[in-house]
Amino acid sequence: MSDRIFLSQAHVTELEEEYVLRALRSGWVAPLGPDVDAFEDEIAERVGVKHALALSSGTAALHLALLHLGARPGTVVVVPSMTFAASAYAVAYTGAEPVFVDSQASDGNVDPALLMETIDALRAEGRDVVAAMTVDLFGRTCDYELIGPALAERDVPLLEDAAEALGASSCGKRAGSFGLAAALSFNGNKIMTTSGGGMLLSDDTRLVDHCRKLSTQSREPVAWYEHAEIGYNYRLSNLLAALGRAQLIRLDEMIRRRREIYERYVTLLSDLPLRFLQPADDSKVDNNWLTTVVFEDGVADVEALIGELGAEGIEVRHLWKPMHLQPVFRTSRFFGGLVSEQLFENGVALPSGSSLRDQDIDRVAARLRHWVAL
Repeated sequence: MSDRIFLSQAHVTELEEEYVLRALRSGWVAPLGPDVDAFEDEIAERVGVKHALALSSGTAALHLALLHLGARPGTVVVVPSMTFAASAYAVAYTGAEPVFVDSQASDGNVDPALLMETIDALRAEGRDVVAAMTVDLFGRTCDYELIGPALAERDVPLLEDAAEALGASSCGKRAGSFGLAAALSFNGNKIMTTSGGGMLLSDDTRLVDHCRKLSTQSREPVAWYEHAEIGYNYRLSNLLAALGRAQLIRLDEMIRRRREIYERYVTLLSDLPLRFLQPADDSKVDNNWLTTVVFEDGVADVEALIGELGAEGIEVRHLWKPMHLQPVFRTSRFFGGLVSEQLFENGVALPSGSSLRDQDIDRVAARLRHWVAL
């Protein structure tokens, strides 16, 4: 349908065309080049970290950081259960064991107290916990004012999956700057895109230098191809970096529009038997990548709602299905209760792309109101 309303469509303009065309005409078509270098510097400055490494995906960033932190068979990485599969896959790539932790109901992010309980329980069993991963869900940061100090006391490195949260902040500090390392995603549905791509962020020079080497096939600094450890082909292309640079210029504009969309949904839907996932206090500033709502138990058949609205040209999706419920991780351990499971059963993400018009949001809200009234 020509008037289909997508969940989070890439929003590009003539500025992106100008940047990509200039990069194409420069001759820097092969991977790496001046736009990659500039993009790394610009993202590092935006987030407030010393180093940024442009990669083929956010998953690649998580994978490389975990390898540097020592994730391998026989070790454990603690991961929120409510996340996209890539967070857990990166752990599996290393051979380490992912152990999943439940959410807090307010915003869907990992429960800080339960995260620490999990780490303490694993260590009491003699397990080697090499990292704790957090995931900044749907554009809002985790409770780092609690998580950061508690992990530091336990000497457990924090790896921040900020794939969905570029532009968000907490207590004046920006998403992507909370962990020893962090990952961003520039996939096509994110708040800004390079078509496909990601970034590893860190203040740790040794970590970034090692991950840079791993990301370029682990080539040793000699005149021939010499390799002392397994490497990966994970670097971002110069053309895609050029696209990202133009998107970064427009990032604040796109965040403003997504916030307007969120506020419009709140105005139109707040009287319904649902709640919006949101931060618990004003110290956090979302990027509002996706507006997410959770219906009261029994109010809506979420599966049927998604199917019916999809048939009408409106893309609405489930919240992430928890990893401990996924068949691929059926034997993995899980600490917690039913919070993430209930969020999945009763929650949906609404169309939130920055190119959407007010009349698009009104159409989505009207269909939701009709559905709830049935």
